[in-house]
This record gives sequence, structure tokens and C-alpha cells, in this order.
Amino acid sequence: MTGLRAMNITQLRQKYHQRICQDIIRIHKDRKQREFPNFADSGNKPSVEHAQGILKRLNYFENSESIKGQTAGRRFEVITKEFLEEAFNLLHHLRPGRWDYSTNSEISQFDQYEHLAYVASVLKRDQKLAFALGGDYIVRSDIVVSRWPISDEEINQAGIFEEDQGLHARLTPLRSANFEESRRTLHAVVSCKWTIRTDRAQNTRTEVLNLIRNRKGHLPRIVAVIAEPWPARIAALALGTGDLDCVYHFALSELVETSRELKNQDSLELLTMMINGRRLRDISDLPFDLVL
Repeated sequence: MTGLRAMNITQLRQKYHQRICQDIIRIHKDRKQREFPNFADSGNKPSVEHAQGILKRLNYFENSESIKGQTAGRRFEVITKEFLEEAFNLLHHLRPGRWDYSTNSEISQFDQYEHLAYVASVLKRDQKLAFALGGDYIVRSDIVVSRWPISDEEINQAGIFEEDQGLHARLTPLRSANFEESRRTLHAVVSCKWTIRTDRAQNTRTEVLNLIRNRKGHLPRIVAVIAEPWPARIAALALGTGDLDCVYHFALSELVETSRELKNQDSLELLTMMINGRRLRDISDLPFDLVL
């Protein structure tokens, strides 16, 4: 709207946390009536302590509305998607184009993975082949960022087709004129994990391998956004290379401050190793990394 100044990245981050506190975070009680935030492991003292420390720094006010675990996960996806869209729009001058943000999208909708729709249809008709090949080829990603192709009119503002009238560059997906139906290019895949358990970390890696092996074209950025408060569990997803580009925590500075306050040396050393090793970053870093 005219006259309204857009939020800066710090304000967007605060808005993001406010929405998570209001719409997702709840305080539960275990069998012994001990309180714990719903993104902590009630049976793990360090997990509960780290989660409580994060909430203190986010100025959380308790919300009594009940919420199921699956609902919390879905809301985390939507709120994170909307944060990324708003923040990425602030950087539009650095990465112009027509961008699309969505949740729970099948990767076969996008240029690099369009062929998987045909593969899936064949496997549905041939159970023997499906058993022989195994696996689910059509991944549904929590959040995807994609880019629409560009018209020749827009491309030709620099006169790139002035001599050959567009006779060349006929195969690139960037030109909408190259296809009867426009196909978006998958730019980034964001896996959202409200909490991390061993099986969930493994599921994420399996989905990543599917994206790597089955693409036709360039590999999209593949990242994870998490709210897990215990560094030891974060390490199960963040450490290592070759699959996820990076893991982004919804409140990394608050988590680091909490570890310092708790004087939990093991957790602090693990966080430092992941951060210095370029495996763990804050949610505010992600929009900037998507510009790359």
C-alpha cells in the first residue's frame, strides 16, 4: 500500500516469533504435573530447559487453546512459508523474477521433476515393477520456492534476440516460449521440523536423496527449518555434508543464549561447532541464502 513502509528483517523475525508463540507454542504437563513447552521432549531435562529458555527470550505469554501435534507441524510450515515470502520480497531487487511459494506441493509440478509424474503412473499400473524399484518417487515437500519462466518480451529488453529472432536457446526452461504450458523451476525445498526425532531426521535425508537422484536439471536449494531446542538432536540433522545445504533454527540466538545461561558446556560446544562449521544458521539468514 502506498505510504506504508515495509518491515525490515528484524521486524519480520519478531512477527514470525509472535505468530509461532500465539498459534503453535503451548505449555503441557507430564504425568508428574511438570510443565514443558510442546516443542520439548518431556522426558529429557536438557530439552525442556532449553525450550523454556527460548520462550523466556521470546517473551511468551501462555495460550490455553489446545493444539494437536500434527496441527502444530502444519502451522509451523505455513507461518515459515509466509515469513520467507515476505522476507524474500524485501530482497527482490537482488533476485528479480516472478516467484511462487507454496506448502505441501508435489515435486512433479516443477520442471526438474516433471518426468516423475509419468514414472509414478507407470508404477501404479505395474505392481511388480513398483516392488522391484521400491520407494516413493513423488515427494511432497513442506515448503517450495519456485520461479516462473520469463516471456521473450521481457528477456529481449536487452536485445538478446535482436539478431536471431529467438532461433536459439530453445530448450532452456527460463523461456516461457519454449513450452506450450509454462513450467515453474524449483528453486528451493524447505523441510520444516517442529521437533526432531531419529526417525524424522532419517526421513528428511531420504527425501533429500530422492531430490538429488531423480532430478533433470539443476538441484534446488535443499534446507531444513527446525524448532528443536536440544542441540544433541539438532546435530542428528545438521552434521554431515552432501545432503542438506544447511539447517536453520527458528530462534538460534535465543538458543545459544540459553545454553550459555544454563552453563551447559556440551550443548554450547555442539552449537558452536555446527555454527562455525556452516551447518546451522538462524531463520533470518535463510531469505538471504535463497538469493544466492
